[in-house]
Amino acid sequence: FRELLNERKLELARIITSEHGKVVSDAAGEIQRGLEVVELATGFPHIMKGDFTENASTGVDVFSIKQALGVVGIISPFNFPAMVPMWFFPIAIAVGNTVVLKPSEKDPSAALWLAELWKEAGLPDGVFNVLHGDKQAVDGLLTHDDVAAISFVGSTPIAQYIYETASKNGKRVQALGGAKNHMLVLPDADLDLVADQAINAGYGSAGERCMAISVVLAIEPVADQLIEKVTERIAKLRIGDGTPTDTHTEPDMGPIVSEVHRDKIASYIQIAKDDGADVLVDGRDIKAEGADGGFWLGPTLIDNLPTTSRAYTEEIFGPVLGIVRVKSFEEGVELINTGQFGNGTAIFTNDGGAARRFQNEIQVGMIGINVPIPVPVAYYSFGGWKDSAFGDSKAYGLQGFHFYTREKAVTSRWLDPAKHGGINLGFPEND
Repeated sequence: FRELLNERKLELARIITSEHGKVVSDAAGEIQRGLEVVELATGFPHIMKGDFTENASTGVDVFSIKQALGVVGIISPFNFPAMVPMWFFPIAIAVGNTVVLKPSEKDPSAALWLAELWKEAGLPDGVFNVLHGDKQAVDGLLTHDDVAAISFVGSTPIAQYIYETASKNGKRVQALGGAKNHMLVLPDADLDLVADQAINAGYGSAGERCMAISVVLAIEPVADQLIEKVTERIAKLRIGDGTPTDTHTEPDMGPIVSEVHRDKIASYIQIAKDDGADVLVDGRDIKAEGADGGFWLGPTLIDNLPTTSRAYTEEIFGPVLGIVRVKSFEEGVELINTGQFGNGTAIFTNDGGAARRFQNEIQVGMIGINVPIPVPVAYYSFGGWKDSAFGDSKAYGLQGFHFYTREKAVTSRWLDPAKHGGINLGFPEND
């Protein structure tokens, strides 16, 4: 499966682009991150080994066995139709489970393509299954007696519902929710680096990702200079159809996934404006290249965003970057730590002491130091704190392995047959 996916990943990327809208290079990037977990899972046999203690007591051995759970359900979101399922199913299958994947109804084709690839790779029928549907299909997985565990990525209200419903029905749950990720910029930071990374982290994948940076906390006096650099870069971004052709090169950002979601994002821009913020770049005015129709919303930059505004406190899930000016490191940390979410955060500085203090004091699950989107590599685990995650464990890495297995401890005593009338093994006897 790994080899086939690596050979044909561009084919899958184009399917994602045609259905989701993200540009092909972005779709290829999500597949590559999923491949990291596939690669990790190919090496899992060595951690399937149990432990063994000989003669823990006289004639008694104690050992452990790691076994699969059985049937596990995966409920994945629209924004990463390949990567998020691959956070879960390679590990679940590698350790012996069967999988039911319920993809988003907005872009389900990637799941079907992956199922066909599993078939081609030789996976037996019934090990990897795709279930289409909406809430009825989800509830079926959450309540079915044969399903032992649920893995979910999506918004916080749905993650909480998944966690409460599935756990009430006796299932293990890992439910990853929403975010409001901050980037704290210290006055000594390289502002060109910050501006480049703010563009990538704020507007990549049209901001439709739970690890997007949506708030820049700029410790004065750097805000004006940083805004100037970010604005210059926004002006160079190209918005259009994500599929390159002979006459159309790949743009930097594609459309929003649906009209409903585009309008929801746009409503937050108006909320910020009504609450007194300065909308410096308004993505509602965008005209996309080579496409008159479509659900377009361009990069948006908002200055002086009030921390009481819903545009600050709630997850927007779109290409909207807010600037909040703070007076000190402590004020920035306080804003992050008192927020509802605790998914990812970043600090940009050349001061190692400040970075070390930040990583120790911040109450967030994933931290970047001069890295804007700190998604861990596959052999670590992904997941946030507070209202960004519900359930028993993080995704992939060792936590993913433990989530999809359970341990038996066996205490064993075998009597010596020479003394207790067992099988005659031909042991010599002395008078």
